Amino acid sequence: MLTPVDVIAGLWLSLWCAGGRPCQFVPPSTAYAGQGGPVAVIVAPPAPAASAAEPPAIPAAAPAPAPAPLPRADRPAALLEVSDDELLRRIEVDPASLGPLSIGPPGSSLLYNAVELPETARWTRAPGADWWATTETVEAIDAAIGTVHEVFPDTQPLIIGDISRHDGGRIQRHESHQGGRDVDFGFYYKNGSVNWWAPGSSANMDLPRNWALVRALVTRTDIEVIFLDTRVQRVLYTYAKGIGEDTEWLDHVFQFTRGYRNAIVQHVPNHRTHYHMRFYSPVAQELGRRAHPLLVQAGIMQPPVYTLKVVARQGQTLGHLASRYGTSVKAIMQANGLTSSQIRAGRAYRIPVRAAAPPIAPLVMPRRTLPPVTPAILAAVDWPTPASLYGTGQQH
Repeated sequence: MLTPVDVIAGLWLSLWCAGGRPCQFVPPSTAYAGQGGPVAVIVAPPAPAASAAEPPAIPAAAPAPAPAPLPRADRPAALLEVSDDELLRRIEVDPASLGPLSIGPPGSSLLYNAVELPETARWTRAPGADWWATTETVEAIDAAIGTVHEVFPDTQPLIIGDISRHDGGRIQRHESHQGGRDVDFGFYYKNGSVNWWAPGSSANMDLPRNWALVRALVTRTDIEVIFLDTRVQRVLYTYAKGIGEDTEWLDHVFQFTRGYRNAIVQHVPNHRTHYHMRFYSPVAQELGRRAHPLLVQAGIMQPPVYTLKVVARQGQTLGHLASRYGTSVKAIMQANGLTSSQIRAGRAYRIPVRAAAPPIAPLVMPRRTLPPVTPAILAAVDWPTPASLYGTGQQH
């Protein structure tokens, strides 16, 4: 029986071609380039069934009315290579064999075949939180926190808050945390104390461990963005610069320094007490994009409902908005976590629209933002380099 570690290791290895290099590169002119450099396209358009390379073993059609469940794929990314007909057949026979799927944008997502964040000695789960995720998110959590323990073996467990509900969708206390890719981490505090929701500052944060965590998130995971109050960003930036991190690289990590649009750590209000990470889940996102219409066709999932952001005008009510966009007051309240029908002029509200959702393009992965040097205090870890990941010396 495969352990969670086996699954995670298999998923990681499946994303790379021979020689440890990404499958394909495209120039910024042909795809969204993320941090500004060439990007690695982890997923590719599905090949026809006759020419797909090493497709998952799917039993041939049999006259028996109840075919046996399909075996789980040893390499989850291999499912990206199969045709839509093969995907549909797998969905009809054994949809769980698809693994976790993250469907839709962060503020309007579904999660299918979710996995639960396991308990370990390196982290503890906040009481009352929702801990359902994609396999790739669990892998990223383990990689980042594991790095801190590599550098500082005597580290206390970190508190992890909300990820997503089992089936995704809105959690009333969040705007995102819907598709198994958003995760809340607490801070490492001085004296090894394990706290939750305490505002971070230079006076109470264990800066070496917190910086090791952020550095690991940036360089050793497929992180999309980290939301963090600027006051905490400044504390981490000052520490990182003081131990010898490259200033130009730090400017691409922290948005407050130069205002780079694609900087990884960005300010959002009410994030002084925790990190809010959003990871890419290349397999779960791309397979979800392709499989969702087929799941709807099979009657397993509902047709898509996407949301529009609408700014309320003076004198408008939820009834006005519901009538204009063909939805209901209750649906708008649920989409925005409202407990009453009162709305405020000038505020943006999510309006659920049950119609043909805009097409979603295949996921394009940006290169990781990697530092040119490693400070001595962090040298115990073999940090990724452009050469080790991409076979090039390019830094950003």
